[in-house]
Amino acid sequence: MRRAAQRVRQLAVEESLEDWVLDLERLPAAADFVAQVVRERYPNLHPPFHARWRHFVVADRDEWQRVAGARAWETPAERARAAFDLAITSVLLDAGAGADWRYTDAATGLTVARSEGLALASLRWFQRGGISSDPEDPLRADAAALRDIDAAAVAAAFQSGTLNPLQGAAGRAALLNRLGTAVAARPDLFALADTPRPGGLFDALRARAAGGRIAAATILEVVLDGLGSIWPNRPTLDGVALGDCWPYPPLGGDTPAERFVPLHKLSQWLTYSLIEPLEAAGIQVSDVAGLTGLAEYRNGGLFVDMQVLVPRDPQALFSVHDVSDPFIVGWRALTVGLLDEIAPLVAARLGLTTEQFPLPRVLEGGTWAAGRLIARRKRPEGGPPILITSDGTVF
Repeated sequence: MRRAAQRVRQLAVEESLEDWVLDLERLPAAADFVAQVVRERYPNLHPPFHARWRHFVVADRDEWQRVAGARAWETPAERARAAFDLAITSVLLDAGAGADWRYTDAATGLTVARSEGLALASLRWFQRGGISSDPEDPLRADAAALRDIDAAAVAAAFQSGTLNPLQGAAGRAALLNRLGTAVAARPDLFALADTPRPGGLFDALRARAAGGRIAAATILEVVLDGLGSIWPNRPTLDGVALGDCWPYPPLGGDTPAERFVPLHKLSQWLTYSLIEPLEAAGIQVSDVAGLTGLAEYRNGGLFVDMQVLVPRDPQALFSVHDVSDPFIVGWRALTVGLLDEIAPLVAARLGLTTEQFPLPRVLEGGTWAAGRLIARRKRPEGGPPILITSDGTVF
């Protein structure tokens, strides 16, 4: 992923991309802005890693901890499996909701939008046993329940309707169906007794840990292996579905593989989100900084709104693009490369080393929050600077 992103960056430096201009002179100002956001959000300069668990904290209440704390778990592994079930399904449900959607939570009385709203809605659905086939065990997801979900169930769980439309409800349901099928088809990764469930991945990763340690890249490899079949309408290469990996004509290359840009945004975010339940169960995760930044619209929007990335055609910001368009693939690849470049600049402005303030903390502290903040300043609805057709499985 980094190699492909750096190849695209080099093309931008050489001014040979048709769609994008890269203005690295504006990167220091972007780093200043991100560092300011970090100081305001985390005065102790120690943000957690960017993970789904952050979105379950609403109005300073950690709703997952409240739900999990109300149950007497027999072992740390049992709780970790439930956390995996929740993280995997909630991350897959997190593609962009649309500017008009809101979720009203009966337990807190709060109305929440965007990622936090999607997270809270998915947590309540999970809490009610909406993705469990066993009424006696609601805090889980399993293959049987996942395969039975339809668009109406998603719409009901997320309070979607004519006056509160959730983008891609049908796509989200289909994605959960494919998750159920993938889980049932891979007992080597997901089997747990007689119940195939996403949480079985905890046991598969625990088996790969050596001396109680596992590398973050190993988690990502297993996630890509186990979930690669769930993504719809994706490119294939030699019969293998590639997931969030797209052909990019400007790259060229001697082999077909060299002409693709792998991004794997949701799979990497899921990998980040599995770290905490693994460590809570006593398995240490190493080399987390080996993962890349996330090629999504908050990080990418930051660089566009700060004019580090400038479309050659200004009208491109007013057109609607598909995720496979070279314009979008190039934007996302450049985002991955720029996140690697801005991370040490942000750390230096905070008086820290990259070891003390690695990329996963920069993302949370950080670029994602800064991208959201500047979007709100520039556009009343706070949406991204680029309009993208969403089927609920990428953005």
